[in-house]
Amino acid sequence: MGKLSYIGRRLVKGLFVLLAIVILNFFLIRAAPGDPAQVMAGEAGAADEIFIAQLQERFGLNRPLHEQLFIYVKGIVTLDMGWSYRQDQSVASLIGQRLPATLLLTGTAFCISLMLGILLGALAAARVGKWTDSLITVVALVFYATPLFWIALMAILLFSVHLGWLPGFGMVTVGAGHTGLAYIRDVLAHLVLPALTLGLFFMAVYARMTRASMLEVMEMDYVKTAKAKGLPPGRITRAHVLRNALLPVITLAGIQAGQMIGGAVLTETVFAWPGIGRLMFDALLQRDYNLLLGIFFVSSAMVVLFNLITDVIYTFVDPRIEVS
Repeated sequence: MGKLSYIGRRLVKGLFVLLAIVILNFFLIRAAPGDPAQVMAGEAGAADEIFIAQLQERFGLNRPLHEQLFIYVKGIVTLDMGWSYRQDQSVASLIGQRLPATLLLTGTAFCISLMLGILLGALAAARVGKWTDSLITVVALVFYATPLFWIALMAILLFSVHLGWLPGFGMVTVGAGHTGLAYIRDVLAHLVLPALTLGLFFMAVYARMTRASMLEVMEMDYVKTAKAKGLPPGRITRAHVLRNALLPVITLAGIQAGQMIGGAVLTETVFAWPGIGRLMFDALLQRDYNLLLGIFFVSSAMVVLFNLITDVIYTFVDPRIEVS
């Protein structure tokens, strides 16, 4: 019951955070320059005042700001995120079409970054001061400091254009008509470059944090006691050092797991990956307020969800943490 009560309290707090984010995003988007009605009128080639007024009336843009906010919040509570001006579809359906692609990309990148980061960080900490430690540290710094879009472009030029090993754009081969296992292989081939590009940046963060955390734990008294008892070095590293050193890594991973979904805009744009990151970029250019707000809401909900999952995982990784 203690854990259920803890999860319930965290869930209630998360809902209040989401409500605050919804209201804040609404006012931030409305404060941005540009009018969706003028953009749509300009695309239709009829940017006169009468046509603009008709568009504003159709989409409720001529109503007072507080009334628009009430309608939007009421829709969010009922899971109705509104209608996309530009796409002429419901926001929920547009996001539902793109979200699986983003979850596939970010989920793969997250697993790659976390596994490689912990592995390299532990290896660097075990060989601190040696050439292996220096090499891992330099590689982590390079991937952390290099702009994400530059790595993406270089990966396309090398592995797709020059070597021809992997496809550089899209999620599937256009016109191939693959089904079954052939379709899965095609998607996985398109997934390699964007997932590695996104994952290598976060891998550098996890590697450096794992190394620093393990070096700090190695100086603790209980680790020295375990060494004095004559326990094997491998058991000391696994049971006493790594397990306790993972706590800050798990915290950071839980935060960044949700942020990856909203932060995949550059990767999805460069690789033409059909996810919500690219959809958000297009919506921003088109001043599609409802679609932007819907994407922000989904991204925020994912961040809150992953933070809740992280808090629960914390109680299993370290039994000393009292959920009550």
